[in-house]
Amino acid sequence: MKSLQDALYNWLTIKIVSDARPDDTAATETREFFEEMLTTQHHVSNIETSKDDVMYYVSYQQGGEMKKNRYPRELIEIMLIQINQEPDKYENYPIEDD
Repeated sequence: MKSLQDALYNWLTIKIVSDARPDDTAATETREFFEEMLTTQHHVSNIETSKDDVMYYVSYQQGGEMKKNRYPRELIEIMLIQINQEPDKYENYPIEDD
């Protein structure tokens, strides 16, 4: 993913799902994938999030500089809303040990 903006957006979207569904292995693995991408490809560290009634805010360090992006809550939370509306379509499949 070439765009830092897109990587942060995808990471935040799946982080919200992962935080709400800590036993969801797919969400956790996907969040970890985007975290790895943010650190290795985009050299981002010290990520912090906050929210208000309208927006999510992502603060992070990149190249020795603190930066901040914002994203509308309705866009970030849409995946979690869909999962909660139709949980039978998003069953968790735990990883099996061989």
